[in-house]
Amino acid sequence: MKLGGAANRGDGGRANLDGGWHRRLWRRLLRRGLRALQIMRKHGPNQVEFWLLALLIGIAAGFAALTFRLGIGALQRLIYGADDLSLATVASSLPWYWVLIVPVFGGLVVGLILDRFTGDGRVRAVADVIEDAALEGGRVEIREGLASAAASLITLGTGGSSGREGPVVHLAGVVSTAVARRIKASPITGRSLLGCAVAGAVAASFNAPIAGALFAHEVVLRHFAARTFAPIAIAAVAGTVINRLEFGGLTEFTLPQQIDLAFYVELPAFMLLGLVSALVAVAMMSAIFRAERVGDRVLARTGLPRWLRPALAGLLLGAIAIPFPHIIGVGYETTAAALSGQIGLAEAIIFAVVKAVAVAITFGGRMGGGVFSPALVMGSLTGLAFGIIATAVLPQVSGTVNLYAFAGMGAVGAAVLGAPISTALIVFEMTGDWQTGIAVMTAVSLSSALASRLVHRSFFLTQLEHRGVSIAEGPQVWLPQKMRISALIRGMDAEDAPSPDLVRNLAAAGQALTEGMRLETALREFDRTGAAFLPVIRPPRSGDAEMTDLEVVGTVYHVDALRALNQALSDTAAEEHR
Repeated sequence: MKLGGAANRGDGGRANLDGGWHRRLWRRLLRRGLRALQIMRKHGPNQVEFWLLALLIGIAAGFAALTFRLGIGALQRLIYGADDLSLATVASSLPWYWVLIVPVFGGLVVGLILDRFTGDGRVRAVADVIEDAALEGGRVEIREGLASAAASLITLGTGGSSGREGPVVHLAGVVSTAVARRIKASPITGRSLLGCAVAGAVAASFNAPIAGALFAHEVVLRHFAARTFAPIAIAAVAGTVINRLEFGGLTEFTLPQQIDLAFYVELPAFMLLGLVSALVAVAMMSAIFRAERVGDRVLARTGLPRWLRPALAGLLLGAIAIPFPHIIGVGYETTAAALSGQIGLAEAIIFAVVKAVAVAITFGGRMGGGVFSPALVMGSLTGLAFGIIATAVLPQVSGTVNLYAFAGMGAVGAAVLGAPISTALIVFEMTGDWQTGIAVMTAVSLSSALASRLVHRSFFLTQLEHRGVSIAEGPQVWLPQKMRISALIRGMDAEDAPSPDLVRNLAAAGQALTEGMRLETALREFDRTGAAFLPVIRPPRSGDAEMTDLEVVGTVYHVDALRALNQALSDTAAEEHR
């Protein structure tokens, strides 16, 4: 008995020893992980750590995109009894009052969410991510981003006519921003992490890893840098894996037959299709911007609360959806029907016009969602209509109408995004057909070239221009808009400071800058006055507007302002070429 007891104690001792060894290992790993986090927060991630972060962010962004997509499908099945792949067919058999009232209730919920959680009642999407990548070091608004994702999910689940890529891209930005804040990332690292998140989300949303990686470079970061290509590619692959764990390796659209191109003879037709697609894209974008202005004027004149705006838009959408249920949701069923040639000429034209109106109402009503998926619907219908006419006029030298629908989808999408490379690859990866690349690239190139002359390069950059943010012209324009003169102020007690009397006389004559002023305004003031330096005054506080004595806080020299701008431009160029 004693021997057995000793043996039992010995076994227990070894068990405790083993358990203690594991606990010590975990504690050691935890300490090293915390130490690595501290070093990363202080010095930034090294290359291996950055790639690991890219992988984790890609996975997280992929799950966010997948959850968003599954959430839309679940809500559509709950309300309409079908997801987006058969939504139009099922909705056409539902009672008219149900189709009418559901978007109203959805819009009401959206309005309440945006009114409560955003300062301006506006959904955050791709344009905001582009702005934050350029001006905020890759940090996006977290609270507003989560509210926008919820609003967009409800919009698409209850009858809104938009796409899921816009909120997904911003939701990915929320993921990267949380990580960037945690490790106190520099602006360069923050932008790179944002690119990784966007690549993972787009790849997961469209099952398109190549396009996801290029979208992050071409649309969001707006440059190609060797330093970020590998981690962004890693994140895109991770996002694609998340998608395929749920949906397998299936493409978004399946073409019914092998498409052939009568190469040299038929290429002029695709050139013409590209020009037509550009006009369609510009018309759709113009309708969206016009609808937003109309919505603003209606609210200003009627005095209605802004949270009612999406509900009123939902009422209009419901009325349109009764005879035209294809406008509901993302529109994949309509796109698939167009790509397979199951829609006639008159239907294609009417469906495209009605879809454009519905998209404009959705955006004008600030209901949420993205613009890329509607552009694919519009493009497939435009290409199909063009193809029906082209093949009827010259049947002996024409391919199938499916090919025109395929090329039109890419051409309109590229014109809207202002991203011909990414869009062409997304179309290829969504269909799995790489044999028709010449036709698609021909249409995409001409469409992008023409549309960029008619709008401010893309839908997103035009949105920013309307808000007074000039990203399209490059860093030489938006950097002075971002930088403040606060860091350039020389105190009045500096050794090389000008005489106080001279400074006060200049300020009294109105030749002065204001504390907190942007560098862009300061440079204009230097050009206007031709001065070597200007006083900086502190604006009067509320209630002190009658003060006659200006409070001078220092001076800013023109050479310091130019030196700061030059350094910022050099840093930006270095980031793009690292």
